Amino acid sequence: MDIDIRPCGPGDAAALALVGRATFLESYAGVLLAADIFAHCEHQHDPARYAAWLADPAHRLWLAEARVGGAPVGYVMLSPPDLPVGLQPGDVEVKRIYVLHRCHGGGVGARLMAAAAETAQAAGAGRLLLGVKRDNTLALAFYARQGFEMIGVRRFRVGANEYDDLVLARAVGI
Repeated sequence: MDIDIRPCGPGDAAALALVGRATFLESYAGVLLAADIFAHCEHQHDPARYAAWLADPAHRLWLAEARVGGAPVGYVMLSPPDLPVGLQPGDVEVKRIYVLHRCHGGGVGARLMAAAAETAQAAGAGRLLLGVKRDNTLALAFYARQGFEMIGVRRFRVGANEYDDLVLARAVGI
C-alpha cells in the first residue's frame, strides 16, 4: 500500500481519533479487559481531545494516509513532555505513534518518526521521549531500531487498571 504522510490540520480530529481507537483495540484486544479498552478509548481517543491538541501550537501531529482512497492508517504526535523522569531542556515527547497492523513492516512508522524528529530538531529539541507498555514487544523492537533506550518507568492508567510503562529516550539528531 502506498502511503502519504502530511502535517495535520484542524479538520483531522475524527481521522486521528479513528486511528487511535482502531490501533489501541488491535494492540490490546485479548490482553487488557474490554471495559478498560472502552474507557481508555472514550477518554483518550475522543475527537474533541484531538481537536484541542490540533488547536494547541505546543502539539504537532502528522497523519499517514493510503494514497488510494485517503483512508487514515497511522499518525504521530509531539507534545511537551509529561513523563516522570529527569527532564532536560529541549526534551519533547512522542506522545503517540500509531500505525494499523496491516501497515507494519512497510516503513510507515519509521517515516512518521522521522517527520517528528526532523521537526523536533528544527525547533531545537535535544531528545525525544516516550512511554510504552513494558510488555509491548513489537513496539519495543521498533523503538530499539529507532535508537531509543530505557531511562525510567512510570505507572500508566488504562480504564480502572494501572500498568508499567517503560520511558524511553533518544537523541533527536540520530
